[in-house]
Amino acid sequence: MRVILMTGKGGVGKTSVAAATGLRCAELGYKTLVLSTDPAHSLADSFDLELGHEPISVRPNLWGAELDALMELEGNWGAVKRYITQVLQARGLEGVQAEELAILPGMDEIFGLVRMKRHYDEGDFDVLIIDSAPTGTALRLLSLPEVGGWYMRRFYKPLQGMSAALRPLFEPIFKPITGFSLPDKEVMDAPYEFYEQIEALEKVLTDNNQTSVRLVMNPEKMVIKESLRAHAYLSLYNVATDLVVANRIIPDSVSDPFFQRWKENQTVYKQEIYDNFHPLPVKEAPLFSEEMCGLEALEKLKEILYQDEDPAQVYYQENTVKVVQNKDNYSLELYLPGIPKEQIQLNKTGDELNIRIGNHRRNLVLPQALAALTPSGAKMEEDYLKISFSNLTKA
Repeated sequence: MRVILMTGKGGVGKTSVAAATGLRCAELGYKTLVLSTDPAHSLADSFDLELGHEPISVRPNLWGAELDALMELEGNWGAVKRYITQVLQARGLEGVQAEELAILPGMDEIFGLVRMKRHYDEGDFDVLIIDSAPTGTALRLLSLPEVGGWYMRRFYKPLQGMSAALRPLFEPIFKPITGFSLPDKEVMDAPYEFYEQIEALEKVLTDNNQTSVRLVMNPEKMVIKESLRAHAYLSLYNVATDLVVANRIIPDSVSDPFFQRWKENQTVYKQEIYDNFHPLPVKEAPLFSEEMCGLEALEKLKEILYQDEDPAQVYYQENTVKVVQNKDNYSLELYLPGIPKEQIQLNKTGDELNIRIGNHRRNLVLPQALAALTPSGAKMEEDYLKISFSNLTKA
């Protein structure tokens, strides 16, 4: 299955681009699903059709769906939902409030990944296009396999064993005091089972022959800066970007003086997009005189973006992680475009290299050749963070 994730700052038009991409893929004969994982769904408005949690036919070879986190929770994690609801009700919340609050922060991202994994396993579609949440939320979604694995290995597994051993001893004391039971085995097992699914999906997300991110942006200063950060963070998590879409460019035919300064600014920022994201290919889409709502409007966007092309192709093969050997020394090279070296923090523990950029962190499990070596230096060169490893004991 080909997986394409559309992301970008809120309001840049990524839903329209995702829908238009789906139209073209379906036109070429691919069984295509466009899935919205954004809590503030707008895919149904874009297609101008009623969509639900499960795929609904839009036209031949094309289906659309909008993720409902509550339904996904009930269908796949019912025991946990019932337990959280029980705890909240014991604290005085009414039934409806407790059920709504049972969707804890971050669950939308978790269920977005689980839904992707389900469609991948079922294999009912040739192309899966994810209309993801705005950039920050999408990055949290893509970092879940990496960050979740770190917490699961170090904290959750030991806690799971302790809970199973202590529950029979403390349950008679705990429930009369609190009004709810300690979590049983079914509740404790569910998060780890989800983690195993997400961990399996990580192999799909980091296979740049199969999965690509496409950054949608407008030619505006703040949007470009956020997109540049997103590109670097995606590389940090070893998720490849293969295309940039510069959207809502004012056409040359617009001659109203009101738009003149805006057009001049867009010319400057459009060139920045080409310069800053090179060598990624860039596609341009104009600011239309009508809303991108309904299949007829989306057809126009589809023709401008793709013409005779196949959107399911990999437009650019981005290599985000490389291991280079130089005699007895090794170098681990991470593609981190636009990130100054002073913003990067490195720390090696055992066979893991902890990389932190701002509030984004990755615990990279090192290849066997590097795990026994010691980092001996790091430098930024041509957008790659090059970390040298050497055998100090041998030296």
